[in-house]
Amino acid sequence: MKLTKWRRGSFLKRGLSYTTSLIGKEDVARGTLAVHLKKPEGFAFNAGQAVYVTLPSLEEEDGKGRVRTFSIASAPDDTDLAIATRLTDSAFKRSLASLPAGSAIEIEGPYGDLTLHDETARRVVFLAGGIGITPFRSMIRDAVRHAPTRDTYLFYSNRNPADAAFLSEFEQASANNPGLKLVATMTDAPDWQGDRGFITREMIERYVGDITSPVFYLAGPSAMVAAMATLLTKAGVGPENIRAEEFTGY
Repeated sequence: MKLTKWRRGSFLKRGLSYTTSLIGKEDVARGTLAVHLKKPEGFAFNAGQAVYVTLPSLEEEDGKGRVRTFSIASAPDDTDLAIATRLTDSAFKRSLASLPAGSAIEIEGPYGDLTLHDETARRVVFLAGGIGITPFRSMIRDAVRHAPTRDTYLFYSNRNPADAAFLSEFEQASANNPGLKLVATMTDAPDWQGDRGFITREMIERYVGDITSPVFYLAGPSAMVAAMATLLTKAGVGPENIRAEEFTGY
């Protein structure tokens, strides 16, 4: 399994730093906030990459310091720069949620190599859990604009629809783009009319068919990513065709 690489190295290997400003915020699921930033002049990234975020106005530090890492949730040619996060009681999250529009925010990057492979004839399968959807939103928004016929599957697991960030957006994108197939599955939603339970090999094969032919992208909580990697490996998927991002919580 190939884990994305986006940790800071020495000072000389760091990405560029930018000071930008908050445009606005929106709730995109229960307990999940999307933050829209002004895209700094000259800032360019590939869909699926991430940035380090610093809040200059942060007065109260927690045990993890003043900096957090976020996957970029917007596409490279979107007019703004979006990140999304589950809200917690950490000092950083509370400060981010309360920032007024126009507040200064510092970003550094972009970092990461969780980007789409170049073989456009090969199918893409995203396996996402919870807030792990953020890099895939960037990649899917970019793909439907520039490669709308690319054979792409999004398996998206949540407890219930209220917890599924950007779900309605993916439903609309799937309906409007024949290359994108959405499989939203809920683990605790009695009234849900779609798939239920965790993502399984049987579920993937029901929609994708031959499980060994696509390139898989995994993102979500560490336990979920590890479980999906084990599932795919046991099914015969080569490690070079499994690319992963872990969200450990912050």
